[in-house]
Amino acid sequence: MATLLYRLGRGALRRRRLVVALWLVVLVAAGLAAATLRGPTASNFTMPGTESQRALDLLADQFPAASGATGTIAVKAPADGQLATPQGQAVVQELVQQASALPGVVGAVNPLQVGAVSPNGRYALVQVQFASGGDDVTDEQRTAYEQVGAAAKAQGWQVAPGGEVLGGEPEIGSTEALGVLVAAIVLIITFGSLVAAGMTMLNALIGVGAGMAGLFALSGVVQLTSTAPILALMLGLAVGIDYSLFITSRHRQNLLDGLSPEEAVGRAVGTAGSAVVFAGATVVIALAGLAVVDIPFLTVMGLAAAGTVTVAVLVAITLQPALLGFAGRRVLPRRLRSVSTDGTATDGTAVDEDDSDVTDRPAATTTTTTTEERNRFGFRWARLVTRFRVPVILVGLLGLGLLALPTPDMRLALPGAATAAVGSPARVANDLTVEGFGAGFTGRLAVVVAGDTPQATSAAVPQVTALLQRTENVLAVAPPQLSPDGRTALLGVVPKTGPTDEATETLVHDIRGAVSGIPGAEVLLTGVTAIGIDVSEKLSDALPIYLLLVVGLSVLLLMLVFRSLLVPIKAALGFLLTVAATFGITVAVFQQGHLADLVGLDTPGPLISFLPILLIGILFGLAMDYEVFLVSRMREDFVHGETARQATISGMGHGARVVTAAALIMISVFGGFVFLEDPVIKSMGFALAIGVAIDAFVVRMTIVPAVMSLLGDRAWWLPRWLNRALPNVDIEGEGLRTHLEDRTPTRV
Repeated sequence: MATLLYRLGRGALRRRRLVVALWLVVLVAAGLAAATLRGPTASNFTMPGTESQRALDLLADQFPAASGATGTIAVKAPADGQLATPQGQAVVQELVQQASALPGVVGAVNPLQVGAVSPNGRYALVQVQFASGGDDVTDEQRTAYEQVGAAAKAQGWQVAPGGEVLGGEPEIGSTEALGVLVAAIVLIITFGSLVAAGMTMLNALIGVGAGMAGLFALSGVVQLTSTAPILALMLGLAVGIDYSLFITSRHRQNLLDGLSPEEAVGRAVGTAGSAVVFAGATVVIALAGLAVVDIPFLTVMGLAAAGTVTVAVLVAITLQPALLGFAGRRVLPRRLRSVSTDGTATDGTAVDEDDSDVTDRPAATTTTTTTEERNRFGFRWARLVTRFRVPVILVGLLGLGLLALPTPDMRLALPGAATAAVGSPARVANDLTVEGFGAGFTGRLAVVVAGDTPQATSAAVPQVTALLQRTENVLAVAPPQLSPDGRTALLGVVPKTGPTDEATETLVHDIRGAVSGIPGAEVLLTGVTAIGIDVSEKLSDALPIYLLLVVGLSVLLLMLVFRSLLVPIKAALGFLLTVAATFGITVAVFQQGHLADLVGLDTPGPLISFLPILLIGILFGLAMDYEVFLVSRMREDFVHGETARQATISGMGHGARVVTAAALIMISVFGGFVFLEDPVIKSMGFALAIGVAIDAFVVRMTIVPAVMSLLGDRAWWLPRWLNRALPNVDIEGEGLRTHLEDRTPTRV
């Protein structure tokens, strides 16, 4: 693979104008396709096979009028008892008429007629039924719904439209651009060259632009959840910058070693590009592997993010060499541009397609010394870690263990209005409902009773109602609504506790157990709260399976790369430490509320259901990225005769600067999404940023070299029969090195 990438890099530089033109055509075409073919994203999370989903499907088939999205308008009068006065009743009646006349609304229920009024006569809840599901409600219909009650507000009433119909797509604003700005600053400091930093950032932005445009173009035929594009953007930016950084960094080193720009690019793509392809492949495999848990919306999210990562890899190994060809030696700091040992041009100009290559020469001794001086912190750190390896390992394990302590308390749920940003319409309606009626009214359940005949349904409904009323933690059961043919009934159930409370989760199971034996009718429990519980439980059940898959995959892949048995096991254990510590910190902040103000979190609550499984998949790929970049250099030096300890120090010394920069860039990009108001995106950005920081600085750059030096030569042991059975993927470029040594230098 390294030899193939070497030729690809040289070819991309020689035909750089064509390569750049092709990528620009791809970018423009994808942009036009996105503009014309883009479809809506989904804000709901369906889960085929669950009872709650079967109930929704049954309603859509037999009781369509009750299968659409619902809204709840919370009303608060200026004073207690005012809803009982003629003036108050007139205000409510006018409000109900306005809601009933909204586009897309089937009807609205007067709370005075059904008793949806608080005991003090000050609060009321107006139920609004839409004809279509939440994802099919248009922006115009949603805006009109949010504006209901203007006349009542003018009279001093509080009117807050809420409910599932308000679910929408999270917006990307300017705050996350701060992460990109920090990444650009890190690139400038790392390279000491505006040209190198700007080119790396431009390359990444073109890649993420093409990837996101392609994703939106596909959204017309594939339904995306509202968080899928955000996740794809996060990963596309982070890995795009990092992959370009790896190749540019190796190219600059090759230039300082006296190679011509074309040869330097070829070797950079052949060596660092091999690591990029491997790292990208691991991320893609891990994300695509989400399909094995058989959860449709999660599969789409994984494939969407995997697509942007694939584009980032392709851009890094094709467009980046072309851009480096235009820059020539300007990618180096000014003080180093004149350093040359092979007679190449030093004025910063790039070679043309018909320029001649030059004979490769070894690096000058002065250049090697300068490189080591620039990486002196990495070498010093490696010597310190290997010298005190046992205390370092113990302290690292103890520290990560302490950070992981909150992990067993992790609770999962789908996002709800209770944790929405303070001041948002959904949050205002939720808080007003809780204030007037209690938390249970924000998480109402729906029981569907379906019989073969109207008589069977009529006979089953009283039995179901009686069982529901006797169930612990049930506050109230609403009268049944019957379908036009009388075969399907819908009963509303109000719990005493909120939708994300553990007691409500217990109640869902208690109700299903209580009504499971009703003769003559099928009884199913659904509603937003029940759907959220079903989704969370299925994701929790899938988490151990997916974790086992990822860990097994990491051991296999690293065994192929490093021809070792202990190194992959060590890497997998380090990954598990990263995941546990990341979960612990995220639970402490977002669920338990510790230091929540620092991330702008208004209300702590359960983590979003799919965060743990997504986090495992993404961190797996990124962890393997840093592992390969650092340990491959250790293996390279060990194979060439250095002792295990010297090879560990050398690998850390040469890789620490680039890995540090890459980690800081990823942390910056992911951290930029913490500033969004949406708590789901905020938690995703926070968890990914923390996970990268722990894995890069604590596990890969501290514990890994300590363990490697402790293992010594045993780290590279592999049974002979297994060595013969495993294919050689040549991530380190050994085949390329042999190819270059055997090649007779000629002028092309």
